[in-house]
Amino acid sequence: MTATTSTSYPVTGMTCGHCVGAVTEELRTLAGVVEVRVDLVADGTSTVTVTSTTPLTGDQVAAALDEAGDYHLATA
Repeated sequence: MTATTSTSYPVTGMTCGHCVGAVTEELRTLAGVVEVRVDLVADGTSTVTVTSTTPLTGDQVAAALDEAGDYHLATA
C-alpha cells in the first residue's frame, strides 16, 4: 500500500455544489491525488482537503483552483 499525505487548504470563492465539483475535478487531475474532500462554506472560506501520494506545492493547488474558476487560496 502506498503511503499518502493529507493537506487542508483554505479556499475562497466557492458558493455551491457546482463550485465543489469544479474544484474537486481540477484537483484530481494533479499527479498523485487520490481523494479530494470539500467542507463548503458558501461565500466564506471553505476547507479543501487533498489526499495524495506525493506532497503538492501551494503553486500546484493555486493553479488548479484558478483553472477550475474564480477560486483562490485564502491568505492570512
